[in-house]
Amino acid sequence: MEKIIGSCLCSSVRFECDDVIKHFHLCHCSQCQKATGSAHASNLFTEINNITWLAGAELVKRYDVPGRSISNAFCGQCGSALPYASLSGKALVIPAGCLDNASSTQPQSHIFYAEKASWYEPALGSIKYNTLPSEE
Repeated sequence: MEKIIGSCLCSSVRFECDDVIKHFHLCHCSQCQKATGSAHASNLFTEINNITWLAGAELVKRYDVPGRSISNAFCGQCGSALPYASLSGKALVIPAGCLDNASSTQPQSHIFYAEKASWYEPALGSIKYNTLPSEE
């Protein structure tokens, strides 16, 4: 079975999972915008126990929004998003940005699209650079 491997920005936390992904959603809800600081969350969903922490499991911190079913986990040193168990306990949520190699599963849907950031669609047509553009 193929493995997907991930880590935080400072590489203190590392993990691996079997590449058995049930869902891969791009969530545009306002809560995910706040939690990620971006236009949407990009999360893969797999079986709750489909993870092996290779290093730094003790550094993983979790935040559950009071009164809501919204959570996130992050490295206590660098703040990078990391996998966590959903509050229902039915799924392991893996933020796509923490993966070091790609899953064979591609994004399947944009969810809560009606709540998308007002600038999301215009941004898709903006100029694209392969590096930081020079200041002129």
